[in-house]
Amino acid sequence: MKPHLDFERPKFSLALLHPKYWGIWLGFLSLALIVNIMPYSLLLAIGRSFGKMAMRFGKGRVHTARRNLELAFPTMTSEEIDAFVLENFKNTGAGLAETGIAWFWPTWRFKRLIIHNDMQPLNQYEQEGRGVLLCCVHALNLEVTARAFGIVGMPGCGVFRPHTNPAYNWIQYWGRSHNGNTLVDRKDLKKMIRVLREGQRLFYLPDHDYGRKKAEYVPFFAVEDACTTTGTSILAKMSKCAIVMGSGFRNQQGRYEVIADKDVTESFPLDDQKAAAALMNQHVEEVILRAPEQWMWLHRRFKHEPDPSAKGARRYK
Repeated sequence: MKPHLDFERPKFSLALLHPKYWGIWLGFLSLALIVNIMPYSLLLAIGRSFGKMAMRFGKGRVHTARRNLELAFPTMTSEEIDAFVLENFKNTGAGLAETGIAWFWPTWRFKRLIIHNDMQPLNQYEQEGRGVLLCCVHALNLEVTARAFGIVGMPGCGVFRPHTNPAYNWIQYWGRSHNGNTLVDRKDLKKMIRVLREGQRLFYLPDHDYGRKKAEYVPFFAVEDACTTTGTSILAKMSKCAIVMGSGFRNQQGRYEVIADKDVTESFPLDDQKAAAALMNQHVEEVILRAPEQWMWLHRRFKHEPDPSAKGARRYK
């Protein structure tokens, strides 16, 4: 399998060492040091405690998470939602430690956390030289998931948003790409298609509300008109790639189960974007329900309504 192209890689320069960036460097150097000297169990415990504490200062995010759950699971009781939100925030805090682990742990140590499950579809398409749109979700441990795919021999090209701070952007890019994966700007559709046409894997996350542009309103959990991106069908139709669902949630033993076992290529209606968006949401729901407390419920998933005159996120007020 030939290496895929590395687009717009930020270049290191002495300008990144300017004093105005020292806070960024100090923060990440501290994170790298902490995650490498502490045992994993302690890192996870500290991260979860930090997430619980953050609830006191993130009332808006707590409200968003609660409202998402009320909309998605209307039969849940208030007590069940409270317990769910608490666990979700703990996992959000753990996500900070997991980011440090994914970016800064040596490979030999990182491998100890990974359980390599079925990846038959990816193996098949790699042998055929066919590109794969590997559809994952915004798990709170997403950084671990991305590196894990690279570690088990299935690296891909991730879609990312460049950071406005050049020092942060360089560190972010290095952290996500020095273990086999590469990155492409989320606005660069042409380069995403090029990656897929060259027979590579493109990590894609179709589970958030990205706005009304290139979107359809289809069911997502109990919400019948959830704003859903049509990017999946656009990319697949233009590149003729395969579509496979993937995930890497943390299990009860603290290990990450890397899975890419569901090939949805043949059943995907490429010529009907609304039907395609609805079907993808069904597959996304299945992935999220593997570990729902580890999904990013803090995001306003149901912000945009079908009525364009509906200003603001009325569902969250």
